[in-house]
Amino acid sequence: MSASIIKQAVEALQAGGLVALPTETVYGLGADATNPEAVAGIFAAKGRPADHPLIVHLPSATSLGQWAENVPQAAWDLAVAFWPGPLTLILKKQPWVPLAVTGGQDTVGLRVPAHPLTLELLAAFAAARAPGVAGIAAPSANRFGRLSPTTAAHVQEELGGKVSLILDGGPCVVGIESTIVDFSRDVLEILRPGAISPDDIASVASYPLSVASNGARETGTPAPRVSGSLAAHYAPLTLLRLVKSVALPREVARLVHTGRRVAVLAYGVFAPLETDLVFHWKTTASEPAAYARELYANLRTLDALGAEVILVEEVPNEPAWQAIADRLSRAATGSGVSECSTHGK
Repeated sequence: MSASIIKQAVEALQAGGLVALPTETVYGLGADATNPEAVAGIFAAKGRPADHPLIVHLPSATSLGQWAENVPQAAWDLAVAFWPGPLTLILKKQPWVPLAVTGGQDTVGLRVPAHPLTLELLAAFAAARAPGVAGIAAPSANRFGRLSPTTAAHVQEELGGKVSLILDGGPCVVGIESTIVDFSRDVLEILRPGAISPDDIASVASYPLSVASNGARETGTPAPRVSGSLAAHYAPLTLLRLVKSVALPREVARLVHTGRRVAVLAYGVFAPLETDLVFHWKTTASEPAAYARELYANLRTLDALGAEVILVEEVPNEPAWQAIADRLSRAATGSGVSECSTHGK
């Protein structure tokens, strides 16, 4: 990626525009986090409710104290251990941090992404703003509630001309959103599971640790505490159902014999049954990191086929699969909702 593209992206951000940027997790829709008007553009482009907090991406851990106050030592320890990387810390915000970024709350989500192109952009943006504070607010670059983008092409499909520039950093290597750890309460809590596990967190932070059951599931009233915590999220337009491994062949056969157009996402050893009747069968990786890397791209492919239902083989009930199970459960809850509905905005 040439320096001229980074320069264009910095200029677009300084002008209050939106820049889609790659991270190791998913592509983000970025704006100057110190500019409430620019941040409002994120919500407008995504159709995202204004009371949903955003995550601010920083050039390095040294910026942490500029955005958060009274940062606990355990938070610094996690930043040193896992940044750059797929970890978001929820901390009490500095008084100046715009409420547009925090969804009106007194906390702010912060992380340093592990993607060389976006780290280059963050450093250049910080240099352009020096000696002022710099950060890029960047939720996933998709329409609210829909499948997260893991390639630049996905961003183009989702948001098209709503962004000033799309930086193409190739496919995301993690593929699901960051682990979110909340330091704003007496007990350290993992509000959204991700590639960094509870055991990873506990090995570094000497702090009482709680894990929200299958992630923080919120209905939206009151406002969600963090990004991606609604029960219905990360969803395809096609109805998605989770099916246990032992029941998958039987359920496929039942649906196809009633004439339903069925798409299947499976990780097991099943061979496609009655191939002439199954609308589409996709076998994905059986190892959790590879499964996660391919997840949204696979669901996006199946969603575009015109099937009536997507059957997804339930993943193992094991710690290594927790973040994937979380995303699939939310996808199933939010799936099958039309484009013109409130959820699909």
